[in-house]
Amino acid sequence: MTRPALLALVLGLALSACAKDGLSLVETAPETRWRAVTTDQDRERLRNWRKAWVEALPAARTADGGAIAREGALFEPDRAMANAMPPAGDYRCRTFKLGAIRPELRVFAERPWVRCRVGREGEMPVFAVLEGDQRPSGTLYAETDARVIFLGTLELGDETTALAYSLDRKRDMAGYVERVAIGRWRLVLPYPNFESQLDVIEMVPAG
Repeated sequence: MTRPALLALVLGLALSACAKDGLSLVETAPETRWRAVTTDQDRERLRNWRKAWVEALPAARTADGGAIAREGALFEPDRAMANAMPPAGDYRCRTFKLGAIRPELRVFAERPWVRCRVGREGEMPVFAVLEGDQRPSGTLYAETDARVIFLGTLELGDETTALAYSLDRKRDMAGYVERVAIGRWRLVLPYPNFESQLDVIEMVPAG
C-alpha cells in the first residue's frame, strides 16, 4: 500500500470511529499543555488523586453508606470508560463532598443539582458550573481517551467573574474528568482548599 493510501485509510478510520452511546470520536494525540501551565500545588494534587480517594471515601461511607452505594459507579475510584471528554453543551451537575479538612466539618455532603456547561474558548474545551455558591470553572485537557485534566479556579458567592488560573492558589483547582457510564461523567477534585478532602461533581446532559 502506498504512503498516501495508508494515510487516507488511517484518517478514515479515525473520523469514522464512534462510541457505543453515539458520541462521535476523532482520534487525537494526548494533550500535554497542562503540564506546562499547572502550579506545583496542583501537580501535587493530581499526583495524589488516589490518596485523596483512600482518605475521603471510607469517612463518607461512615456518614452515609447508603448514599455512597446508591450512586454506584460515581464513587468507584478506578471507574474510567473511553471517551472521557464530555461533548459541548448544557449539563446538570451536583457536587458531593467527601472527607473533611477539619474535625468540625461534615465528612459527607450532597449539594443540589445546578446548571453547568461545557463550551470552548478558542481551541480549548472549558467547563463551568453556572449556579450555586461555589462554582468551579476552567480548561479541559484531553490527556488520554479515558481521562481529561481540569485546571481552573473557584468562583464564590455573588462574584461575577472567575479569576485566571494560577493567580490565587487558594482559588486554584485541579482534577480530572472521567466517563463512568453512558451519559454520565464526573469531575474529581482532590484536596480542594475548602471543607472537603475530595469533591466529586456529577455531570449529566441537561434535559
